[in-house]
Amino acid sequence: MAKAAAKKINNEDKVLEIITKTLDEGKAEDVVVIDLKGKTSIANQMVVASGTSQRHVASLAQKVQENLKAEGFKSVAEGEEKADWVLIDAYDVIVHIFKPEVREFYNLEKMWQSVANIRDK
Repeated sequence: MAKAAAKKINNEDKVLEIITKTLDEGKAEDVVVIDLKGKTSIANQMVVASGTSQRHVASLAQKVQENLKAEGFKSVAEGEEKADWVLIDAYDVIVHIFKPEVREFYNLEKMWQSVANIRDK
């Protein structure tokens, strides 16, 4: 049982690493990782990032999904058509990629700051 838990943790860390590295390489702005462990059942980690335009948001989301798939991890996404806000669900890690004005409007970091540890990546 402990071995399965360790494998899950390792997979989660690997998924988070792939996501943050891809966002960094794609020049995403203001990347923030929010630790949700023990705070909610939706995920253990949340990544929030901004793209400079709809095209940039869509490109970042596509590359994150491609890189996860290349490493054998599944994900599903919503919002790619409009690309103001793309949500990628990589199971233990949730990714939100916004245009800056949409991110400011929804302000997810503020909503989660009272229950989670937030760190800049």
